[in-house]
Amino acid sequence: MFTRRFTWSLDDNALTRAAAARRAAGLPLLDLTLSNPTRAGFAWSAETLAAAFAAAENRFYAPDPRGLLVAREAVAAYYAGHGAAVSPEQIHLCASTSEACAWLLKLLTDPGDTVLVPAPAYPLLQFLAEMECVKIAPYPLVLRDGRWRVDAAALDAAVTPRTRAIFCVAPNNPAGAVPDVADRDALRETALRHGLAIIADEVFLDFAAETADAAAAAAAAAAVLPTWAGETAVPLFALSGLSKVALLPQAKLAWIVTAGPAQWRGAALERLDFVADTYLSASAGAQNAAGALLAAAPAARAAALRRIAANERALRDWCAASTHGPALLPREAGWMALIALPKGTDEEASALYLAKRAGVLVHPGFFYDMPPDAGAFWVVSLLAHEADFTAAFPAFEAALLRH
Repeated sequence: MFTRRFTWSLDDNALTRAAAARRAAGLPLLDLTLSNPTRAGFAWSAETLAAAFAAAENRFYAPDPRGLLVAREAVAAYYAGHGAAVSPEQIHLCASTSEACAWLLKLLTDPGDTVLVPAPAYPLLQFLAEMECVKIAPYPLVLRDGRWRVDAAALDAAVTPRTRAIFCVAPNNPAGAVPDVADRDALRETALRHGLAIIADEVFLDFAAETADAAAAAAAAAAVLPTWAGETAVPLFALSGLSKVALLPQAKLAWIVTAGPAQWRGAALERLDFVADTYLSASAGAQNAAGALLAAAPAARAAALRRIAANERALRDWCAASTHGPALLPREAGWMALIALPKGTDEEASALYLAKRAGVLVHPGFFYDMPPDAGAFWVVSLLAHEADFTAAFPAFEAALLRH
């Protein structure tokens, strides 16, 4: 009766079962995997949201495959603030970047085709691809000189005759890597050589990591975190949305910017119109509110960026002071952190110990396809309240002592 396209198990994994058991028993659970800003204390005021969603135009339904012009103009202004000239006509609005990925898989692939995804990366892309009967193949990011870099040779070797697109998560989640010029050149050259499109997920573009030197931080924000949205050489789609840009996942508004060579871009936009018109998923309320929400987004992000930086400093200090030798891996952007565990540590067993015995939830590195030769990791979110975050450190010590 049901589709056979899904290959994954519907059973909960051991860590999910352990967390559920604690909750069912009424025991406390400190969730250091939390990535929902509205549950981490960054909810907008009801008054501000009510004002943003109070447009009289919400009374009317005016469907457009690309979305309301007023919202697309607001998104174009957002990219102008990032130094990219994007026309509202290059933009399609949708409900989420997950939906955007699904639309693009419909646009670019046939059943049985392959798309390349970075490793490590958030595992959602695997599920989205399988729902479209598309296969994924990883291309590795390697840690060199303190930075996660694209392995150009491995990327090119991963291409097959059935490959149709390369996903680039920029900044990467959870590694926090920002593609530099060499990385972008490798992605661009592979795409051009094999006739592929690049799909760039840029939801964490506004979350650059703290830099001790203020001048260096300003330079990094300008030079290290560019958007792909102004790309002209290679077929490319840039994705983002209010979920991260404005810390508003409940607003359900995201977008696709179609970039690349003009002739190809025109053909892609026409075809994407057909896909988008089939769904028309972005609500009038979110679209009419987009301008006000994007204008206020920098202030909304500021508190989150302060907490992310404070938690990262505390985590770095704990790693330095621990007698067990954990190490905090470099993070250029985003709000996830990778803790490299001492050699020989069982990342899954230690994560299960934390959940069952200490009531602290972290993710083991294999959840994100960390390189098998890179060792063991815990993956944690830096969004947690600072007092909660530092309260987990004694449990970390106990877990490392035992595993």
